[in-house]
Amino acid sequence: MKIGITGGIGSGKSFLCKLLEKKGFEIYDCDCAAKRLMRESATLREQLTQLIGPDTYIQTSTSQGTSWQLNKAAVAKYLLASEANASAVDAIVHPAVFRDFEKSGLSWMESAIMFESGINRLVDKVIAVTAPEDIRVQRIVRRDGITPEKAREWIARQWSQDKVRQLADYEIVNDGQHPLESQLDKVMRHIHMD
Repeated sequence: MKIGITGGIGSGKSFLCKLLEKKGFEIYDCDCAAKRLMRESATLREQLTQLIGPDTYIQTSTSQGTSWQLNKAAVAKYLLASEANASAVDAIVHPAVFRDFEKSGLSWMESAIMFESGINRLVDKVIAVTAPEDIRVQRIVRRDGITPEKAREWIARQWSQDKVRQLADYEIVNDGQHPLESQLDKVMRHIHMD
């Protein structure tokens, strides 16, 4: 049984993943994997450089050899230029992450864009972590040191919680009112009963 965990920015899905890790579950983090693959995979580096241009990576030479660093400014500029650009990058990165997850042998996966990316096809059940928008805004402001307006802008760029909730198999509400442990235990019992 493969389980996916998703939720919008500030919902607290990473916090839920930490709880699962304390219980002994290893979780595949799609975001970290994408960054690692963009840094380490020669194939991805070649494809992204062809798409974005020669400024995509910064090459550094050390006594250990050559290393490649993603030029975040160049990539961000390309991504923000148009929806088509973002889709073109996704078309390169997402399949690489999908293959990497399948090779990992792990049963749990965390992805902020579970349904948008289509990676939900690789799991049997999806848990959506949700929280009221005002709580999400507070968390983002505290974590990233940005204004509440900017935090709302980031939230607005993602799929709505309602849409994600409807597609998910389970919901865990991370609002500081409902105990996470008991919700998680209930979901775990359901998953093992299915």
